[in-house]
Amino acid sequence: MAAYNKINQFVQDVCSKVHNLGADALFLFLLNAAPSASDTTVDTTTGTLTIKSVSNSVEIAAGNGYSKGGSAITITTASQSGGTYTLAGNQILWTAAGGTIGPFRYICLYNNTAGSTSTRAPVAWWDYGTSLTLNNGDSFTVLFNGVNPGTIFTLA
Repeated sequence: MAAYNKINQFVQDVCSKVHNLGADALFLFLLNAAPSASDTTVDTTTGTLTIKSVSNSVEIAAGNGYSKGGSAITITTASQSGGTYTLAGNQILWTAAGGTIGPFRYICLYNNTAGSTSTRAPVAWWDYGTSLTLNNGDSFTVLFNGVNPGTIFTLA
């Protein structure tokens, strides 16, 4: 099971109306160097995405079934009940075709709508504990909370 890690800036961004989590375009991208809880932006203007401020971790190279910027999440729930907000989404699947994808160890969630192209808003990342490489034909599925659709996170 991957370990969830919140980006500290996300708390301020929620309170500053940076996110509309039910309507904005949320994406996952792959890295092989750890992001930091103190990172503040994702730069989407270069050849590979970079999560910036502290870690400056760079997205893995695109190709063989992985696209620059990662993959969009289809949000299935963005609502509150009893004072707890739940954001849930469908699984993301990457399949290596024509070569390898990776290595990668971290998956970063960012808002591709909020901010400018050089200052997109990061939300969180997951640490898989070891680097993974998908060989030709291998697949990797991100299941939020282990189910599809699954809870990405809750706010209470």
